[in-house]
Amino acid sequence: MTSSDKQIDSSYCPILNQIDSPADLRALPVTELPRLCGDIRRFLIDSLASNPGHFASSMGAVELTVALHYVFNTPYDRIVWDVGHQAYGHKLLTGRRDRFATNRCLDGLSGFPNPEESEYDTFMAGHASNSISAALGMAVATELNTDRPPRKVVAVIGDASISGGLAFEGINNAANTPNNLLIILNDNNMSIDANVGALHGYLAQVTTSRRYNNLRYKLYKLLKKIGIVSEKRKGSILRFNNSLKSFLSHEQNIFEGLNIRYFGPVDGHDVAGLIKTLDDIKDMTGPKILHVKTVKGKGYAPAEQNPAVWHAPGKFDPVTGERAEEKAADRKDPGPRKFQDIFGDTLLQLAREDESVIGITAAMPSGTSMCVMQKEFPRRVFDVGISEGHAVTFAGGLAKEGLRPFVAIYSSFLQRSYDQIIHDVSIQRLPVTFCIDRAGLVGEDGVTHHGLFDIAYLRPVPGLVIASPRDGDSLRDLLFTASRFDGPMAIRYPRGRSENQETGRRARCLEIGRGEKLADGEDVTFISTGPIASEVTKAIALLISGGIKASHYDMTFIKPIDRDLLKEAVAKNVPIVTVEDGTIVGGLGSAVEEYLQAEGYHDIPVRKIGVPDMFVAQGTVSQLRKLCGMDAESIAQTAMALVNKSRAVEEYIVR
Repeated sequence: MTSSDKQIDSSYCPILNQIDSPADLRALPVTELPRLCGDIRRFLIDSLASNPGHFASSMGAVELTVALHYVFNTPYDRIVWDVGHQAYGHKLLTGRRDRFATNRCLDGLSGFPNPEESEYDTFMAGHASNSISAALGMAVATELNTDRPPRKVVAVIGDASISGGLAFEGINNAANTPNNLLIILNDNNMSIDANVGALHGYLAQVTTSRRYNNLRYKLYKLLKKIGIVSEKRKGSILRFNNSLKSFLSHEQNIFEGLNIRYFGPVDGHDVAGLIKTLDDIKDMTGPKILHVKTVKGKGYAPAEQNPAVWHAPGKFDPVTGERAEEKAADRKDPGPRKFQDIFGDTLLQLAREDESVIGITAAMPSGTSMCVMQKEFPRRVFDVGISEGHAVTFAGGLAKEGLRPFVAIYSSFLQRSYDQIIHDVSIQRLPVTFCIDRAGLVGEDGVTHHGLFDIAYLRPVPGLVIASPRDGDSLRDLLFTASRFDGPMAIRYPRGRSENQETGRRARCLEIGRGEKLADGEDVTFISTGPIASEVTKAIALLISGGIKASHYDMTFIKPIDRDLLKEAVAKNVPIVTVEDGTIVGGLGSAVEEYLQAEGYHDIPVRKIGVPDMFVAQGTVSQLRKLCGMDAESIAQTAMALVNKSRAVEEYIVR
């Protein structure tokens, strides 16, 4: 098992060291819980300083996590975490403390809740806004299954995630379906970047009297007992009550407007108060929402002061708070830039030259470097929050009126807007450019975040151009090309840095559908797309030492694919190896095979290298490439075996 070099000594966390399951937690007196919360924070600071992860969210949710496991009988009762950025404390309390040093490492713990890892992880988490729908399904299932005792179900969702469309769909369905779901709204006034939208401003102001809620609940129980109120009449009485309350307080509650009982806001760092509130409301019938106010990064001053940076800060000094990334930035020669930074600077250049260029992102202005353009042209950059489907249709509307939107979204999140890509952009051939960040294997974030499927799910869409830059210069060229292309275009690029320094030349407009020959040889042909070309180049060097000479074609455009280059490659009549940083099912390799079949080339051996038909867990990018047979050594071995087999067949035929 690969893990952090540093194993955490939990002896300095004496109470946490006693907790091997939530049952142990529930045996503690409430008075000990603040000390336990302190232990959890010390443990997280020490662990995440050397083995990075999602820091600030988990620090802010410590008391809430402790209270939930203290009040509810987990794992029988279900806690469904949204996204899972805040779930590290949950992992520590559910039997994974001693393995936490392997968090986000190859063969170690997942960085997110995963049901395959623990029975306490009730549903897969990693993408935002799904917790309410999943938890509602569980809450309804417990009634249909007549579970005894009745199973409690809790959805924990953040103030950014609740703005997502799926969350609203879940809330609307919860309001109209018999259930006893409890929704915990963890409101820390902050997501990865600053929250946006009307709902965020609303949450910052909404208040409800605790005394009022207690009085209303007691009155309801009394009226029900004496027969004045029944479950059948409950909805109409609740609506009248909410209307009267809004009139008297001059305040309207969006949740109670949907007939969902609202409680709060309450202090999310008062563990005893949280426990009392949860005890008070957990047995109430009907859907309800508890609004909890927390501080992102609570307990660590640098994270409290700059929660956006400390969402996932990388390695840091736990004493000084200095981050390793800050140290690297101070070097005189930091090396090649990140693809996202090249994108950000190039988009700004395009925006300066063309007033029709618009930037759109879904809650990731800093993560995509859209913030570079946003700083200079704030009126032309739109952060729509966690609403990828809306982002695409919004872009379509802008494009219909003559503007040129560039939509920057991570590959794994763009999946959520597939219908909009087809229906609202591609059918109308609107000039929207999809800037697909984090394409390919992303590393430690694991199975929910790898951008493996974008080529496969975009390739069938008619008229949509799909491209992938080999390096920073070609990314700038593709963005420049997209700004002048009269139709939809997708540009995919990975997380991290280009292997090559940019030349500094001006960006140029490329011919759509034109690739490039990078090397010539007579024994085997490589066809690749994107920055994985660098691994192919290394593999070719290894093959040369074994007496094998290879050709290499870089397909900058996956669709339309360069048929002239393919024809040239096929004319060599040698084995072909396709290499891509994505799934081999429906990707570049499939496109090459389709060409060969259509043109009648049935005798040329083809091997597809990429991510196999499987879900890939967490690990470093280099580890995962080796696991999938995508590193230079594996590529060379595959090619060598294919060449040797081909030569053996030829010798047999000659004999």
